[in-house]
Amino acid sequence: MPDAADVYRTLAPSVLGYLRSQRAAEPEDLLGEVFLQVVRDLPRFRGDDDDLRRWVFTIAYHRLVDARRRSGRRPALDDGPIPELRSAPPADLLDPDLVRALCELTAEQREVVALRFVADLSIDAVATLTGRSKGAVKALQHRALAALAEHLGNAGSAPLSAATG
Repeated sequence: MPDAADVYRTLAPSVLGYLRSQRAAEPEDLLGEVFLQVVRDLPRFRGDDDDLRRWVFTIAYHRLVDARRRSGRRPALDDGPIPELRSAPPADLLDPDLVRALCELTAEQREVVALRFVADLSIDAVATLTGRSKGAVKALQHRALAALAEHLGNAGSAPLSAATG
């Protein structure tokens, strides 16, 4: 069984990145809620590292939906401004061109991109988690990556198009 501290060290940065990318009002607070549940339920968890990652991001997704419900909004995605970062993320997350390009995506496209590339979940896992078909997830991902490539120019299109599988 994995140790809770190791799970936190391994997955917390990605979970926080996912919550921020989804414009959570208080991403650090939600991160705490996610890992409180992880610590509480970890003794009952069964599976490999991929199962653990899917399980933790499923918890994060549901905590985000719950937070939006509590705040009086329906659990739809928010298109408001991205909250200011309180702690220093890795430098590559601060690329202003990428941040601007991500802001141009629809909320649904951002969600799929975050779950696929920040959370590193498979198309099947994203489809299950979001209640969409695999085809819908693929279509959202394809449109999002095409929009990002367009916004970032030709230099960004090669790595993005390679990541569509």
